[in-house]
Parts: sequence; C-alpha cells; structure tokens
Amino acid sequence: MTLIQSISGSRGTIGGSQGDNLTPPDIVRMAAAYGSFIKKRHPVKPVVVIGRDARISGVMVTQLLIATLNGLGIDVVDIGLSTTPTVEFAVAELAACGGVVVTASHNPRQWNALKFLDEHGEFLNAEAGAELLQTRTEDIQYASIEDMGMYYSDTSWIEKHIEAILALPDVDVEAIKAAQFKIALDPVNSSGALAVPPLLEALGCSIEMINGEPNGDFAHNPEPLPENLTALSKLVLATKAHLGVAVDPDVDRVAFICEDGQPFGEEYTLVAVADYLLGNHGAAPTVSNLSSTRALQVVTEKHGGTYHAAAVGEVNVVTKMKEVGALIGGEGNGGVIYPALHYGRDALVGIAFFLSHLAQSGKRATELLNTYPAFHMSKNKAELSSEYDMDAVFAAISLKYKQDQQTTIDGLKITFDSGEWIHMRKSNTEPIIRIYTESHSPVFADRLAQKMLQDIGEAVKAQIMNHKS
Repeated sequence: MTLIQSISGSRGTIGGSQGDNLTPPDIVRMAAAYGSFIKKRHPVKPVVVIGRDARISGVMVTQLLIATLNGLGIDVVDIGLSTTPTVEFAVAELAACGGVVVTASHNPRQWNALKFLDEHGEFLNAEAGAELLQTRTEDIQYASIEDMGMYYSDTSWIEKHIEAILALPDVDVEAIKAAQFKIALDPVNSSGALAVPPLLEALGCSIEMINGEPNGDFAHNPEPLPENLTALSKLVLATKAHLGVAVDPDVDRVAFICEDGQPFGEEYTLVAVADYLLGNHGAAPTVSNLSSTRALQVVTEKHGGTYHAAAVGEVNVVTKMKEVGALIGGEGNGGVIYPALHYGRDALVGIAFFLSHLAQSGKRATELLNTYPAFHMSKNKAELSSEYDMDAVFAAISLKYKQDQQTTIDGLKITFDSGEWIHMRKSNTEPIIRIYTESHSPVFADRLAQKMLQDIGEAVKAQIMNHKS
C-alpha cells in the first residue's frame, strides 16, 4: 500500500493504515492544508471548484474534501463527475481561487488522489507546491459557525467545455460533419463516457463504444497504451470505424487507433495536432518535454517554427509555453495543451483538432501517420539503492559522452549526431533512474537503452570501489 505527498498533491491506495495509504484522515489533512493555503492567498470569500473521475472511491474522497473546505470557510462549486481539463477550464471561467481534481489519472482502480490547481486553473508550480507542503505542518484555523463555506452543485461544465471547444476557429466542425466519421470509443469506465460522446455527436460522428459505463471498475489497465487497447483495436476492425479513440480516466490524455487496427502512437498525438495548427497559423513556437519524440521538432521546423524542450511534468511544459509564447505544446503521452482554450492537457480538444486534421486532409489515419518521420522509443528503468549518489552517476556518464550534445535541465539528455537520443532522470517517488531512448529503429532504440544500462552499472561499480578505497 502506498501514500505519496508531493508538490502536485496527495495520492495513494485506498484502505489500510493512516499515514501509509490514502485514508480519510490523510485526505482531510491534505485538504485542510490546501484550504489554508488558498485562504492565505485569497482571504476574502474564497471559492474552490472541485470535480472527480468515476473511481469507486471518488464519492467518499469528494465528500471529505467538500466538508473540510467548507469547514475552513471556503465556498465549493462541485461540478461532479467530470474531467481534469473541465475542472481547469471551470476554475478559469469562474475566476475561482483554485480547484481540486479527485483522480489518480491512469493509475489502477485502488488508487485515488487530490490534484491541486491555482487560481488560473493550472497545477501548482514548485514554489506554490512547497508552500502547500509547509502548510501541512502548521496549526490550521477552521471557521466559526458564522463563517462556514457554502456548497454549490453545477454539473453543466462538461457541456460548457465542449461548447468552448466547438467555438474554436481551428475546430472545423463543418468539415468533420461532412466526413461522417465512424468512431470506435473506449472511455475505460470513467468520465470520458460522459464527455467524449457529446463532443463526437456535436461533430456529426457516429459512435461504437465499449467500457462506457462510468462506474470506475476499469475493464483493463486504464493507461491508454497499445497493450491495453487490444479490445478497441478489434472494435475498430469489426465495425469498420475510421478511427479508434481511447482516453484515460480523467480525460487529459488521448490515444488513437488507425482504421487498420494499429496504434497511431501516443507520441504522435501531439505531433499530428501541432502539424495541423502550424499549417493553419504558420511559423510558431511549440513545446514538449525532454522525454517526448523528436518528431515534434521536425514538424515544427518544417513549418518554419521553433521547438523548445521543457523538463518532464505538465507544470514545466506550461511554464516554458508561456515563456516562448507557444501556439501548441504538451507531452508525448497523448497530452495536448492548447493555450487559447486553457493551459492544461486536454484530450477533448486534442480529439477535435485531430478529426479536423483528418477531415481537411482527406487522409485516413494510416496515411496521415506515414507523413511523419518514423521514430521509435524504448522506455526502461534502472533500480538503484538509495545509498548511491545518482547525481554522481549522471556526472560520470556525462563525462563519458562529453563530445555529444547534452542537456541537464532535467536529469541528463544526450543527443547524438545521428539524431538518436537518451534521456535519464531520477524518479520523484522511487530510487530508480528512468531511461528513455529514441532511434529510427525499435531495435536500435532498445540497444541504446541497454548500452546506457551498462554505463549506469559501470558508474555505480566505480562509486562502490571509490567508497571502499
């Protein structure tokens, strides 16, 4: 069982003992810290928006959250069963003081989490997150009976979110309607079952759906990776659908299945959307994190734009996007961030842009994929005891490859003259190093990863020998 407290919130497994899992006392303690944090920033009549995905524990966690915030004198707007991007959108539209999403994203059903937003509807940055964690240790003052917060329910925000997406100039509603797409959909028994169908219906698509009951009893591992989407691939072929669409439980990531039943590739969701938008707007900056495919840089430069890399983590990508004035950005896990709507990963806007791209190009998904450079990634990890100095390991490897291009804004990324790259970074929650590699061939990407695992082993061995001497 697990409980993880970090700058981005509190997440863990439901049940078990206090302090080791996400139990009611742990939920109340973190909710109280967040509420106190909000009151320091917004002392006069603070308002917080909350929403949840369909996890089985969601109602319990939400009730504790609402009661705690009300007890601190904070008004709560409960938008109910919803999506992470919808909560983000609602915070900004309501000019609220913050927001909380009750979701463990792609984690299995036994997990849940409180994800905290600021007054812009964005995840807390490092400074704000550190302040929140510090607040947990303080003596929190609750409101008197006269100053208790109010509770409001407003379940209209998915509809408002979709309306805002349909109103975007780059969403070609008429072209999509004319294409008469048939879509195979897997919302993995969560909020996507409430949010994706009305979007597709408004775009004139017909829908074949599996796992459409939002009961939180996920029919498969909820992370939208190819190995978890085999049933969707079969549905695409069986129904002769133009496209398969899968979202994670809180609908901030989207993956597509081509008409032949093969994955479009989660790394290429952002690439395709960026290609479409750059085609409409011309040269503009784009951003993704260091562990995302180089294909976005290739496509961006093809349109005359400039590509920028950010440290891993949505808040880091958003910060870089604001810094460079990016038209589009996101992460290679199917997370699309479109600032003209809001600064957050949003599967719904990603779907609308992707369908616009297909409709305007007249291409099938397989044909569209073939227009992009074919890169392949390998994702691995090296488990290390906490007694080893991981920074020293990175330093040793950096020295070994000093002749190659390197970036150290998030761990160590080495880019070779061939365009192949390796990105190594410490996990925030485990004593491991995550290793991502990319090459023109899956075989070479795997070989590159194995070579790096060998280099890490040699660096650790040298560290042991130095310690003994």
